[in-house]
Amino acid sequence: MTSSLNRFVRERSYCNTTPVSIDVAQCGDDGSVSVNAGEVTRRRIALVEDHESVAIGLAAMLAAEPDLELVHTARTVAELLDAVGPSPDLDLCVLDLRLADSSLPEDNVRALRERGVEVLVFTGAENAYLVRSAARAGVLGVLRKSESVATVVAAVRRAASGEQVVTTDWAAAIDGDPELSGVGLSPRQEEVLTLYASGEKASRVARLTGLSEQTVNDYLGRIRQKYADAGRPAPTKTDLYKRAVEDGWLPVPERARG
Repeated sequence: MTSSLNRFVRERSYCNTTPVSIDVAQCGDDGSVSVNAGEVTRRRIALVEDHESVAIGLAAMLAAEPDLELVHTARTVAELLDAVGPSPDLDLCVLDLRLADSSLPEDNVRALRERGVEVLVFTGAENAYLVRSAARAGVLGVLRKSESVATVVAAVRRAASGEQVVTTDWAAAIDGDPELSGVGLSPRQEEVLTLYASGEKASRVARLTGLSEQTVNDYLGRIRQKYADAGRPAPTKTDLYKRAVEDGWLPVPERARG
């Protein structure tokens, strides 16, 4: 991150040595917190964001909160992990969903969680596949950058305390992912879907899988029914392709990665 942001973070950080302690139970239902005289435990926050204006804005939001301390900023997850070492002293990483290094959200989340760092995704209006891939990797929530200051601060506070942050985007990600919402295709159904949605004809899928063509068509009918039951109808082959991409059985098109 640039020197101006690092200087901003240093100047606005709560650097005195007086400990502060707020129990999670003292937080209000809306995520707000009132500080009484005594000790306050500061939650240590990292930010991975490659737009400096967004990073400075979040730093300013957190600087006003006595129980939240922004201690690291970076443009990439690799840069952050290099800075914090193998055992990071962090309560949370606020992660931009789509970074300029073209890294995939799922890979970034897993890299952070492998170091013991929980993740809150901070995003604009992104491709639904990318949001679902982050949700699948185990983030605590998905938060839009357009939310109000109060909403952002409350979400960071809850996530830094280990709580899930339930938003419309988070609910949509869960509802749209079979691993999270229970569409529940069998391994054989996944195989048939992957081959058929990638462009193979039913007869070719039958030869590749050792099934009869009738059995393949029966599988496709069951797959379509499961998607319909989940509120994600796929009546055409194009629809099945879209579902296979959304759910990770076929790679996301290159244009959606960048």
